Amino acid sequence: MAQLMNSRCRSFKPVSGSGNFNQKQWQNQQLKLSKNHSRMSFSSSLKTPSIMYNSSENCSRDSLLLGESRVKKRTCVVVKALLETVSATVPLNPDPSLINEDLRPTSLKERSFSKWEMASLWIGLVVGVPSYYLAGSLVEMGMAWWQGIATVMTANLLLLFPLILTGHPGTKYGISFPVLCRASFGIKGAHIPTILRGLVACGWFGIETWIGGEAIFVLLNTLLKKKITGQVIPWLGTSVPEFACFLAFLFLQVVIIWNGMESIRKLENYSAPILIALSGALLLWAYVNAGGFGPMLSMASQFGKGGARQGMFWSVFFPSLTANIGFWATLALNIPDFTRHAKSQADQIVGQVGLPVFMGAFTLLGLAVTSSTEVIFGRVISNPIEVLGQIDGIVPISLSIFGVALATLTTNIAANVVAPANALANLSPSWFTFKRGTLMTAILGVLCQPWRLLQSSESFVYTWLVGYSALLGPIGGIILVDYFILRGRVLDIDALYSCSPHGQYWYNRGYNISALVSLLVGMAPVVPGFLHTIGLLNMSSPYFLILYNNSWFVSFFIAGLAYWALSRFQNTKQSEVIANTYASAQDVPKLEN
Repeated sequence: MAQLMNSRCRSFKPVSGSGNFNQKQWQNQQLKLSKNHSRMSFSSSLKTPSIMYNSSENCSRDSLLLGESRVKKRTCVVVKALLETVSATVPLNPDPSLINEDLRPTSLKERSFSKWEMASLWIGLVVGVPSYYLAGSLVEMGMAWWQGIATVMTANLLLLFPLILTGHPGTKYGISFPVLCRASFGIKGAHIPTILRGLVACGWFGIETWIGGEAIFVLLNTLLKKKITGQVIPWLGTSVPEFACFLAFLFLQVVIIWNGMESIRKLENYSAPILIALSGALLLWAYVNAGGFGPMLSMASQFGKGGARQGMFWSVFFPSLTANIGFWATLALNIPDFTRHAKSQADQIVGQVGLPVFMGAFTLLGLAVTSSTEVIFGRVISNPIEVLGQIDGIVPISLSIFGVALATLTTNIAANVVAPANALANLSPSWFTFKRGTLMTAILGVLCQPWRLLQSSESFVYTWLVGYSALLGPIGGIILVDYFILRGRVLDIDALYSCSPHGQYWYNRGYNISALVSLLVGMAPVVPGFLHTIGLLNMSSPYFLILYNNSWFVSFFIAGLAYWALSRFQNTKQSEVIANTYASAQDVPKLEN
């Protein structure tokens, strides 16, 4: 290992006692270089008398040019790294307990997602009731439309970087999120982050399914002149007709998902233009009934002078920013489940840009329509289903039912079924298939009782979105530090599917203690704030609440830094294996696919 490092570093710094190159010779060499540089500077000054008496300006210009050259070179290196050629490596002698059809690397023939199909995926994900509800909740909490747009765009632009970076190994190696977690958390330790991600997805699956069922109930009831009635059952928290619509929509999703990833791809492709058209129709309705965009967007911020929440903008902005990041932090983790089907790195990167673009556009629509409700109905209505329920006519209501159902299907199936299904498959590949994982996701989604999470905007934003950000942030930080900083984007595919005690990712009986400790360290600072938010802990100090309101940022960077520091002191044998793998990968010529 020492010889390897010395051979790499010899051109950059002296190695005391190595061969004929000693400290004295290095100093002489540096003196010669300094003299040569002085001669070059002097001759250059003779040729250009105008700068002869301004050597400091000349040095500054040289330094600036040198700095620009270094920036360009580093930029080229980063771009080249992000646009690496994809590979389709088949693991040799994989352990049967670690592989099945859903967990094996995708072949080149299975890479069918183009730029447009990746972008269409984001259209299907963004255009939905939760995205609208999130935008509307910002207005309900006091923001003007432009403040809401700024908050959402800032969050999604920040999230775009981890989204693209986490998608890189999925495209390069064709591996899913659970398999990628084996590199950093260990072969067995990978179950912890994948199950945490899967549980959040199950909660979201329940929320989306409830929204879809509630939409059908409200709109059908409007169509039938409020003839569907039923009292709320206290222990259930909802009425029998509403719960029946919830189960019906749940069954519809399971039927569609049963055909696997290809059915999801087709659903997203065909739905994208329809959803754009229906969203435009809703905006047109609000424009006509509110009397133009002026009245629609005239609602002032409550944080301004004389407003109901004067001087409280930043106390709302930061948790709202975290909530918007947490909204898609789920996909930012398991995005390899989709990018493993991308044709190239360029396809996945360009397609991912669709998130801030489409999210910004749909947020504008949501904020505009929500603001228009004050003009049209005399009060702010952030729930789009309630807004649609105010529209009369068989055709508008029928289109509303179709649009909400389609939007919910495209979001829920792609975002909240793939992750838990793959997590369960990783837990037991021999028993859990994608279909069985889907059924388990549906059951857990019901048990989450999503109707209770949507009781108010603040419980949705502060409790649900901000709360689970503390779980997902540290996982993302650990994975990115491991893949890009520690491993230099090089993974051993054979070792990812091996239970050998000598395997690179076996660590300590299958668990990487450094990753698990870092996960806890990342979550720890935000736990008091979460307990205070849900009413289990009374605190007088505002600092824990500040940490909690920025939970994704705090947990992401703390966990990533802790993992980097702990990995520096990990056993020498593991470090040598990583270095040797990286060196051999650089020496082997790459084959074009």
